[in-house]
Amino acid sequence: MSSLPLPIQRIADYYRDPEYFANLRRLALPIIAQQFIFAALNMVGVMMLGRVGETAVAAVGLAGQVFFLLNLLLFGIISGSAMFTAQYWGKGDLPGVHRALGLCLALALTASLIFFAVSEFASEKILSLYSDDPAVILVGADYLRLFAWTFIFFAVTASYSLVLRSVGDVNTPNLISIATFILNTILTYGFIFGELWLPKLGVQGVALAAVITRFLECAILLFFIYAKKSPVAATLRELTHVDFRFIGHFIRPVLPVILNEMLWSLGITAYNAIYGHISTDAIAAMNIVYTIDLMAIVVFLGINSATSVMVGNLIGAGKEDEAHRTAGRSLGLGAAGGILTGILIALIKLPILALYDVSPSVLGDASRVLVVISLFLWIRINNSMIVVSILRAGGDTVYSLVLDGVIIWVAGVPLAALGAFVFHLPVYFVYLCAMSEETVKWFLGMNRYFSRKWIRNLAHPI
Repeated sequence: MSSLPLPIQRIADYYRDPEYFANLRRLALPIIAQQFIFAALNMVGVMMLGRVGETAVAAVGLAGQVFFLLNLLLFGIISGSAMFTAQYWGKGDLPGVHRALGLCLALALTASLIFFAVSEFASEKILSLYSDDPAVILVGADYLRLFAWTFIFFAVTASYSLVLRSVGDVNTPNLISIATFILNTILTYGFIFGELWLPKLGVQGVALAAVITRFLECAILLFFIYAKKSPVAATLRELTHVDFRFIGHFIRPVLPVILNEMLWSLGITAYNAIYGHISTDAIAAMNIVYTIDLMAIVVFLGINSATSVMVGNLIGAGKEDEAHRTAGRSLGLGAAGGILTGILIALIKLPILALYDVSPSVLGDASRVLVVISLFLWIRINNSMIVVSILRAGGDTVYSLVLDGVIIWVAGVPLAALGAFVFHLPVYFVYLCAMSEETVKWFLGMNRYFSRKWIRNLAHPI
């Protein structure tokens, strides 16, 4: 007989699965390492911009909202495609993987070209939606026109990378991304300050460094995929083959994911527009907070990605009960880890903020926002897992659309706008208003998980 109390014994029994943890380590650790390096170097980049001034931090942050929208739209396209590639791989259907990759690339490149055109010809109009500060708009528009050249390379890289992960190869895209991101940070330093025998370009140097490294990342990734004859090394004929029955089968569950990401990303940019209209200091504070928040969630991004692959593979293999248990284990890890990480943020936020060379008012706002983040982190982590690792991996994309794409507009954005423009609350209270979205999502999402209605096999014959 065990000496453990019954509830603790049940939890221990629930997590007594060596295969779950072996798969989690294999799939999650490379992603965690990649995301940690990305987050750390992104934080360094914002620190370097801080030496140029608050206007530079705000301008690059707001211009980054355009890429954020594209990134989330591409994530919708690619993660929707990964539902198919993960389940096809679990079933052993390689031609199905290639067909899904071809449609993924077509949709991703189309979206990137549209965003590229808008960024080149309407950058000032776009940024004026986020800020009233003419200096921020001018600097941000110049930055965006150059940075937009990265969009095409990123679409190809992101498509191949996520499909590689869905078939179990996390190391190839991660190692290439880490190497090129380190190069990006070195080039950013050189171009901002005129060091390392590079011209001093200030904010424009950040954009030029990104264009160079995104091109290299894309080229190197494609070289390794086809040189190694990876399972995703589809021929041009396989990628461009048109099968209207498959397109219909593909689009039905993927379209809600794309619409989900469009609505959610527009909601997030609406939040940033609200913060930007509070003050330039407010948006600078939020940009600093985002870099710290990204560092805090790197472990959970890895667990999230790994769980999505495991759940998709298990459903494709017909192991639905095991898919449900795997998702539940990851939800438990996310909740416990999020609580502990939130406590850590609250304890060390002041020493971290002291590294940023910005005004005391910006640091004060950032400190208070981090308190709110520390309280809600575990809920946000669970919500992300429910949407991406459970509902999407299981093919339940319509419910995911309602949960993630609609609630932000029903709860979060209206309350944040009310707080900012009616009650004129400071940015940290406005951010607290935005967290109403996460609370509603958590209750509805957990109910959907326990119902098992999200488990749908997409890999069955058309």
